[in-house]
Amino acid sequence: MQANPAAAPGKPISIAILAMGGQGGGVLADWIVSVAEVNGWHAQSTSVPGVAQRTGATLYYIEMLPPREGQVPVFALMPTPGDVDVVIASELMEAGRSVLRGLVTPDKTLLITSTHRAYAVAEKEKPGQSIGDPQAVHAAAGISARRVIACDLDNLARISDTVISAPILGALAGSGALPFARASFEQVIAAGGKGTAASLNGFAAGFSRADTNELPLLRISPQKVLPALPGDSGHPALNALVSRIQPFPEPLHGIIFAGLRRVVDYQDVAYGAEYLDRVTALHAGDIDAGGQVHGYAFTATAAKYLANAMAYDDVIGVADVKTAARRFHRVARDVGAASGHELEITEFMHPGAEEMVRLLPAGLGRKLSRNPVWMKRIDRLVNRGRRIETTSIRGFVQLYLISALRPWRRKLLRHSEEMAHVEAWLALARQHLASNYRLAEGIITARRLIKGYSDTHAHGLSKYDRVLSAVPALASRDDAGAWMSRLVTAALKDEDGTLLDGALQTVWSLDA
Repeated sequence: MQANPAAAPGKPISIAILAMGGQGGGVLADWIVSVAEVNGWHAQSTSVPGVAQRTGATLYYIEMLPPREGQVPVFALMPTPGDVDVVIASELMEAGRSVLRGLVTPDKTLLITSTHRAYAVAEKEKPGQSIGDPQAVHAAAGISARRVIACDLDNLARISDTVISAPILGALAGSGALPFARASFEQVIAAGGKGTAASLNGFAAGFSRADTNELPLLRISPQKVLPALPGDSGHPALNALVSRIQPFPEPLHGIIFAGLRRVVDYQDVAYGAEYLDRVTALHAGDIDAGGQVHGYAFTATAAKYLANAMAYDDVIGVADVKTAARRFHRVARDVGAASGHELEITEFMHPGAEEMVRLLPAGLGRKLSRNPVWMKRIDRLVNRGRRIETTSIRGFVQLYLISALRPWRRKLLRHSEEMAHVEAWLALARQHLASNYRLAEGIITARRLIKGYSDTHAHGLSKYDRVLSAVPALASRDDAGAWMSRLVTAALKDEDGTLLDGALQTVWSLDA
């Protein structure tokens, strides 16, 4: 154990804890205060809550001081940047934020952080890649802190069947930053009563890692491993589909099989055959355009985005996911529901008239969608917030009946609209394939902007249309593929499309 050389005599030891909802930050603060008081010290804790569970951590601040005869200390309510002895972060990006806020300093601060990630809303809300780089946080922590204790404390908590506050307390106790014996910490945990055995196990695991400073290899994007073609899928119809992939060049097998598997899982074997029909036709065009020189990049890109386009998000798919048995098991695991505990899951649904009409047969749905009077009536009937408990019989049956529309999906208005859009998209790409290979590939890639349903789908479709509006201006340019990539990236960067507007203005001015 290493003592804190920065702790001056007569000066309080200060500890800042940054934790998000459900991670036991309040329990951790109470434990630390109790340990100080058990040892006869004065201690005080305060907290400032974050905006919400996943948009801002709660900051707990603790100061403690040994007793002085006849004197009662006055403690601060908030940490002062540059004057914090110990900073504890319940996940890696909170450690990064503590550095940015000036709470961590190289001459004074011990930084204890878990290296796992809990993605914030700001990281998940953008359609493109916006996940923070864990390597940058680790590098900054090494420069900014006097000492760093970093390991996957969340994993230690899961192994011990407890919450992360227990191994964090263990790491703090093992660090030597506080002048209290290990037994004092264990005594405070044991006094809690419920779940003390698991908490003590987690504490011991964290204590044993108090000399660790490591960052596991965390990928911003998960490494994609394409599946190999199976020798036997166990189903004759599926085997027939897999055999149709064999004539393609071997480097394309993995991506086409992954797309086939996605489409068949989404709908059925016949839909998978339709997917392969389209991919085969696109590959034939790729060959005619000299695609071998490009490693058949057009076919590979088309196989990926065509599968996504054919497996579009709709209400039927959402209902299917929400009623799947594996989802109930996953939620129970994530919230730590023990065997025998009752689990309640409430879904918030807000359907609109367009969503409901698109669940109708194509002819009827198209007729209603063109009638403003009927659309207003339907909207008044369905457009209201609904809370549906899928763990109740009534709520489960409601969504299950919607998911049961899956066999009729291809006869519904939404499918008719989606397939018309797919055909127009592929036709535009084929139109430019022979004359500008990279532009055609870029047109295919632009389909990634379209996702979701309802307002999300409409917003993505708007961005897609704006990106493709640049195709005529790029058709004769050798760098058309690079420009299409820039436009798609700009469209993914911000919600209001300001960056995309600027990029489009640049494209239109290229030949001005």
